[in-house]
Amino acid sequence: MGNNWLIEQKEDDKLKQEALLGQGKLPHHVAVIMDGNGRWATERNLPRIAGHKEGIESVREIVKASSQLGIGYLTLYAFSIENWKRPSAEVQGLMLLLEHYLKTEIDELHNNNVRFLTIGKLSSLPKNVQKLIKSAQEKTKNNKGLTLTLALSYSGRWDIVRAVQMIALDVRRGKISPEDISEERFSSYLQTNSLPAPDLVIRTSGEMRLSNFLLWEVAYSEFYITNKYWPDFRRDDFYNSIESYMQRERRFGKTSSQLRDEKSSSASNYIQWVVNALKK
Repeated sequence: MGNNWLIEQKEDDKLKQEALLGQGKLPHHVAVIMDGNGRWATERNLPRIAGHKEGIESVREIVKASSQLGIGYLTLYAFSIENWKRPSAEVQGLMLLLEHYLKTEIDELHNNNVRFLTIGKLSSLPKNVQKLIKSAQEKTKNNKGLTLTLALSYSGRWDIVRAVQMIALDVRRGKISPEDISEERFSSYLQTNSLPAPDLVIRTSGEMRLSNFLLWEVAYSEFYITNKYWPDFRRDDFYNSIESYMQRERRFGKTSSQLRDEKSSSASNYIQWVVNALKK
């Protein structure tokens, strides 16, 4: 049996989470560009793979913290299609680490009610890794807690092009007409169709770019950039990113005054409903 994350949680960490929850509404979906593993290792005169190995410890911490907080979705950018261009030894090491993670972590994820998903061109991954992914998804498919999605051999442009190809095929087959194509219909062809759009995107290592990650989905996401490398990004850093998110106003193209008016109108409608209910 894997550890129960709620039982093993330290009291001071519970207090930190309670304080955080009292500040506002949590992001429902957090996406993370886990960057800086190689530089973390290089600065310590270690092989780059040592940075990736230490990065797994950060993955464990952030997954646990997300589950304990009650965040619904966590998506981690683990390996891009472009990463296949890296030195073969590093790629091979990454695949071995991925295989090890899938073998050793899935039982604990399952015992903590985590649903495991993947997005990306999985056919490019080693066959044994593909089998482990399929097994993990099947094992955790009915879990109702945190949905953990690993982006593996993933590219936002690749997924968009893939969606366009599928739509074109359905138009050719007469399943849909061009007039049927809306933003919602297009989104349904993406590999992320079962996920809500990310509320918060975190990027480590200080880089100010998306690196081909969820290009369609992050149109209105809030961004949090930290100079820390991913292996150094742990619970308190995660809490800081969520606190930053909670302090922002998400307008989705509207003005601040519009949002205030809508909130005021909603409150007035609720009060009127209570008054009417009491009259009955």
